[in-house]
Amino acid sequence: MDRHKKEEIITFKVDDDLAHAMAGIPNRSEFIRSAILAALDSTCPLCRGTGILTPRQKQHWESFSENHTIEECEDCHAFHIVCEAQE
Repeated sequence: MDRHKKEEIITFKVDDDLAHAMAGIPNRSEFIRSAILAALDSTCPLCRGTGILTPRQKQHWESFSENHTIEECEDCHAFHIVCEAQE
């Protein structure tokens, strides 16, 4: 059994402002990995972060939204889905 985990190297370009902003970070690779994992953990499960629903996803959403609303929390002001069928 191979004890070494295979890693894939992914590179990307950044503009001068971002490169300058990251210049003081001691371990930029770890910082970027952590930022990406945090972003993926907060991605919308329906659109998967695109911000756009496919026509079929929109049909499902419209059916779902017949018994659900999006409301703002009075305490923290975060928007959340409320199931009206449970009320």
